[in-house]
Amino acid sequence: MSEIREIHVPDIGDFKDLPVIEVLVKPGDKVAFDDPLLTLESDKASMDVPSPGAGTVVSVIIKEGDRVSKGSSILTLQMAADEAPAIQSAVAVSEVSIKDSPASAPVVAKPVAPVAPAVNASGVKPHASPSVRSYARKLGVDVSKVAATGKGGRMLREDVERFVKDALVRLDSPAPRGDQSAGLNLLPWPDVDFAKFGTVEKFALSRIKKISGANLSRNWVMIPHVTNNEEADITELEAFRVQLNKEGGKDAIKYTMLAFLIKAAVASLKAFPQFNSSLGSEDGEPILILKQYYHIGFAADTPNGLVVPVIRDADQKGIGQIATECGELARKARDGKLGPADMTGGTFTVSSLGGIGGTGFTPIINAPEVAILGVTRAQIRPVWDGNGFAPRLILPLALSWDHRVVDGAASARFLQHLAALLADFRRITL
Repeated sequence: MSEIREIHVPDIGDFKDLPVIEVLVKPGDKVAFDDPLLTLESDKASMDVPSPGAGTVVSVIIKEGDRVSKGSSILTLQMAADEAPAIQSAVAVSEVSIKDSPASAPVVAKPVAPVAPAVNASGVKPHASPSVRSYARKLGVDVSKVAATGKGGRMLREDVERFVKDALVRLDSPAPRGDQSAGLNLLPWPDVDFAKFGTVEKFALSRIKKISGANLSRNWVMIPHVTNNEEADITELEAFRVQLNKEGGKDAIKYTMLAFLIKAAVASLKAFPQFNSSLGSEDGEPILILKQYYHIGFAADTPNGLVVPVIRDADQKGIGQIATECGELARKARDGKLGPADMTGGTFTVSSLGGIGGTGFTPIINAPEVAILGVTRAQIRPVWDGNGFAPRLILPLALSWDHRVVDGAASARFLQHLAALLADFRRITL
């Protein structure tokens, strides 16, 4: 035996005349006790109305856009005769529970931002509770694209997690031949027969370029880059560097501008520690990891492409030792003899094109670092000193930084600090 009972909106506190933003069941659906039937929304919260018993939906009385209050009819439910009498007591208990213990209330209200229900490709609004929608928003997931596996097409938290995992797998999978979209749903890379237009030659990419190309693509796409530019007056510093090299003789240390840049970068990182950090996660939440060591990478040009060897503990080394290690690592790089230990653990990178030329460029951040300094060739320029123009050696600086960690004000101050150190290297002792 079974009975058909009319189900009403239970006690929802002081809320009245709330709009129905989603009806979660249809005639013929089977529901269990506490399954959500519809979703209401106030100006402060969204809430699911649960089923007070198990059974089969016979008819749905309300529709999306209707307004309801306590006692409004929702639907009719066919259920076993022995369970039907339990509805009234269940509702009564629920009403007491709401007043006495909000945690046990059958109607759970959760603050959310009012948003229009998403619509999937077939034009059907996905059935997802406010909590699932909120969880999806935190992960940046469009619920209209998630396949729901719950009863009656209900979207579960596990469905959102599965969607994210599948997306990560697609990103991590190697792109097929001719596809450079990296799983980002971009237009396919144009597959052109260039020989149709003239004579061509084909060369295999070097191993270094294959590896660095994949890393650079990931870093450029995944990191929100911003680049600030500054100029440093290195007139006195360059004169000092030349003097040191003249005094040293043939077999002495060869002081390079790169060594001074690395030392100045370390001092700037100490003044602005967020630039000596990396993003990480703990218990599923993003965290910032501030490093208490200063391992500075530098871009080394080799016949097979750029590599980034690392000067470890640069804060504990003098200019001469840094210059010597840079020379040794650059030679190992050109000879293809760098080991993994020579290229890992970096906290900040300096990429200098000063020996080649240029007036500026946008360096790509070397993940998991959060910033990189780019340097081009210094040039003599006339600079006003208050009385007249004087020739000064000006070094262009470009700082690319991760906008998830750093902001524009901090990056501008970092560059100003660095430029001041290069202009008067005595400040490095302060």
